[in-house]
Amino acid sequence: MTRKRLHVLVALGAVSALAAAFQTASAQVPPVPIRMRAFAVNMTNVATGANGILEILVERWSTSAERQDLISTMLQKGQDDLLSRLQKAPVKGRIRLPNWQGPDPNNYRLGWDLRYTWHEALPDGGERMLIATDRYMSFWELRNQPRTVDYPFTFLEIHYPKEGKGEGRMALANQIRFDKKKNVIELEQYSAGDIRLNEITVEKK
Repeated sequence: MTRKRLHVLVALGAVSALAAAFQTASAQVPPVPIRMRAFAVNMTNVATGANGILEILVERWSTSAERQDLISTMLQKGQDDLLSRLQKAPVKGRIRLPNWQGPDPNNYRLGWDLRYTWHEALPDGGERMLIATDRYMSFWELRNQPRTVDYPFTFLEIHYPKEGKGEGRMALANQIRFDKKKNVIELEQYSAGDIRLNEITVEKK
C-alpha cells in the first residue's frame, strides 16, 4: 500500500482562475463530446498482467462551481460526504474496457459513469485532464465488506501534448483525507503502483 501526497486540491483540479480553459481547447483536443482511447498497462501489485484498451468518453466538463463544491465538501466534511456528493453529481461521461475477456463481475466491458472531468491548458500548448469518479463495487464486495470498500475513488490524470499522443495514469482504488497540519490532501491507494495509460488518442465523438 502506498500513500501519495498531492498538492492542495490537485485531485479535484487546478486553480479556479483556469476555468476559462473549459472553453479553450488545444489544437489536438476537440470540443466535447470526445472519445479517448489508451493502452492501459497494469503496474500495480493486483491482477498483474491485466493490460488492454481503455476507452474514455467525455460528454461535458465539470463547471468551476461543481469543482468548488466538491473541494469545500472534502475540506469541511471529509471523505464520506465527498463520496456522497460525487455520486449525486451529474454524469459527465463513461469509462470502460471494451475488449475485456472472460468473467466480468465488475462490468468492465460495460463500464461506469464519470462524475468529475476537468481540463486545463498547459504552457506548451497541450492539455492536462483530471477525471474522478466513485469506484464501481460488485455485489460480492458490498455484501462482504472487505478492506477495499474503504477505497471508494478512482482518479485519472492525462497529459495530452500539442503534437503526438498522450500519456497518463489511473489510480483505481483510493481513499483521500485532508491533513490540516500539513495543509495538503493525501491520497492513499489500496495497491502499490498505478495503471499507466500510453499511446492516448482523442477524437470527436
